[in-house]
Amino acid sequence: MRTVVLGVGNVLEEDDGIGIYACAYLNANYTFTPDIEIINGGVEGINLLNLFMENDRIVILDTINLDDEAGSIYNIPSYELSGYGLNSGGAHEVGVMQCLDMIELMGHPLPESNVIGIIPKSITFHMGLSDELNGHFTSYINTVINYLKTINICSKQNEFQKSLHEIIEKFKYPSR
Repeated sequence: MRTVVLGVGNVLEEDDGIGIYACAYLNANYTFTPDIEIINGGVEGINLLNLFMENDRIVILDTINLDDEAGSIYNIPSYELSGYGLNSGGAHEVGVMQCLDMIELMGHPLPESNVIGIIPKSITFHMGLSDELNGHFTSYINTVINYLKTINICSKQNEFQKSLHEIIEKFKYPSR
């Protein structure tokens, strides 16, 4: 079964970038068996349609807009997300869910998919994460790792680790 971990969001909008940072963090710090693909989907939205059609399982990492405290983490099957809205209205949100609708309308089998979402504190023009989400980042990563374990994907930490701070700095200053 081909599995993809897909981070969506906008690193220019503070907490909205957590899915992107989480994917970069997983890529830098872990090895997975069997191999999985970890993709920065950014704000591509509907442009990710082929990704949804060509893979068996998609794990979407993003913020999710629910009435709960910032930093609360949810693992929700995609089919249950109607009406909740990923993120808080970002450009990518509608497109990702529309991908699943379009696949269904085309009669193509839907991939097994779910969102590991975290409640944002702040979505504003700023690179990095709010203090609240920064404090919950390890729990968010552990939730992803534990979920992957339930679908028989093992993780191993790499010998040399990059911190969240280093990951965020790389997005701020890509040429460094």
